[in-house]
Amino acid sequence: SLKMVLSHAGLLRLNFGVFVLHAVQLAMWVAVPAMLVQAGLSKEDHWQVYLPAVLASFVLMGGVFAMERRGHLKKVFLAAIALIALVQVGLFLQSAATAHLWPLAGLMFAFFSGFNVLEATQPSLASRMAPAEVRGTAMGVYNTLQSLGFFAGGAIGGWITKAHGVQGLFMVCGALMLLWLIVAWPMKAPGR
Repeated sequence: SLKMVLSHAGLLRLNFGVFVLHAVQLAMWVAVPAMLVQAGLSKEDHWQVYLPAVLASFVLMGGVFAMERRGHLKKVFLAAIALIALVQVGLFLQSAATAHLWPLAGLMFAFFSGFNVLEATQPSLASRMAPAEVRGTAMGVYNTLQSLGFFAGGAIGGWITKAHGVQGLFMVCGALMLLWLIVAWPMKAPGR
């Protein structure tokens, strides 16, 4: 059953994606809190950026799921990946100069909007794409790669920041998101 899961093209795309998504997420948090401090927001007040960004992204998700029900799942999925890639470009630009609070807050809203869409749709896609007889194995592989993505993002994100600075970190994160967009492009959304 593991061989069947590891040779399924649709599941491979999703497994690669869940690894990249969580690696990029953890890698970003190596730098974003320091950028918020640089922009003048004390550590104790970071919730003032994160909480509104997350809540507003949940509101946006309602419209996204309506689009999915109308058969636009692939477009929404690819747009969410592209959005997070653009967030990396924005963070790169913010890190190149003095970071400003409002642009960072906007980038956090955009990140959480893309992230929440992907976080909600990917497990569902993996479960629906997996052949019924290997669904449990497929979800196990998917969850394992998600956890490995967290580990890789934290470890490699810290190393990249130390060796190449924050701009190098966001360049790598942006490149990973672009690579995922290319890998995900040929995906076929499963039926309802």
